Amino acid sequence: MDYVKPLGVVESMLAGGTTKLNVPPRHLVIRGMLAGAYLGIATSMAVTVAVETGSWIAGSLLFPFGLALAILLGTEIITGSFALLPCIAVASRGQVSMSRVLANWGWVFLGNLLGSMLYALLFALCITTAWDNIVPPVGAKLIAIAEAKTNYYAAHGSAGMLTVFTKAILCNWMVSLAVVASYASNSFSGKLLAIWGPTVLFFSQGFEHAVVNMFVIPVGMLLGANVTVSTWWLWNQIPVTLGNLVGGMLFTGMAIYLTHRTPAPAVNLPVSTVQPPPAQAQHSYSPSF
Repeated sequence: MDYVKPLGVVESMLAGGTTKLNVPPRHLVIRGMLAGAYLGIATSMAVTVAVETGSWIAGSLLFPFGLALAILLGTEIITGSFALLPCIAVASRGQVSMSRVLANWGWVFLGNLLGSMLYALLFALCITTAWDNIVPPVGAKLIAIAEAKTNYYAAHGSAGMLTVFTKAILCNWMVSLAVVASYASNSFSGKLLAIWGPTVLFFSQGFEHAVVNMFVIPVGMLLGANVTVSTWWLWNQIPVTLGNLVGGMLFTGMAIYLTHRTPAPAVNLPVSTVQPPPAQAQHSYSPSF
């Protein structure tokens, strides 16, 4: 059958997480770069469609193909690893250390950042004719998005920080759900549909995704956004990454793993063969006369 039940999904989550843990660092970085570029390409396409049609929803319907490429081609996305690797650490009962998980996350994060920023540079070069032309409407929209994702939150102080963190939790609740849901089908079309739905939910509502922001904020800065590197990291990249971690690890990975994992086999206790102590013999006697 094409459909995989939740118990099988959990088994695939553990198998997928184990595979990720065993990937050499250099491959993690390269795969991470590819994933960052794929999501950047999908984002620039979605923004282009939104600008041309005047509908953000139209762009949101097309964005999931970037995430689908990243998942189906076996690349590395930090937000997906946030959901899978903690399950391995728990399931291994101490055999997989958190330091090993953190190291894996670090290499993937680096790869995502490099790939996203590389595509940001290439895209900015293309739409400005190597900075020899005015910024087109798509570029103006990216500038506005970059400023909204940083300066807007900074202007609201602690309320802005809480907001961006919460939007990041909600984002990776959906994105990591797309990663896990892809295990619920054995067919290409089924996986694509499982990825598409949750991804549209996150993108259409403007939630905060760490890897998408690795593209959209730098490209906005390259095009002229009034955003500094410190503002980018303090008011977006760091809180968004932490929020994505919470959303992926707690709301998707651990929630599904802990409620659908294979239960430990019951211990068959032998039936007790100990016999109850014999009743004390009753002594009958006659009084002496």
